[in-house]
Amino acid sequence: MTDHHRSLADVSSSRRRVTGALTAAMMAFYFGFILLVAFDKPLLSRQLAPGLTLGILLGVLVILAAWVLVGVYVFWANRFYDRSIAALRGRS
Repeated sequence: MTDHHRSLADVSSSRRRVTGALTAAMMAFYFGFILLVAFDKPLLSRQLAPGLTLGILLGVLVILAAWVLVGVYVFWANRFYDRSIAALRGRS
């Protein structure tokens, strides 16, 4: 395997690790919320403020977590992945 191919494999491996970790985090948030909906409705129905229950708050936080994780990926891709790919293209 040439250095170029090895470098490309390293970049690809790095991308898989980052996307895998972000996917696992999103799945944990989402399925954790769904499991609470399925098995602990009384907890989610607790009033935090008039018109605001814990379930509504957690649902909003799951959506915000998705946005944050997408932002983390975009930041990582712009900062590291795209630069690595551009450097590899410049070497070939």
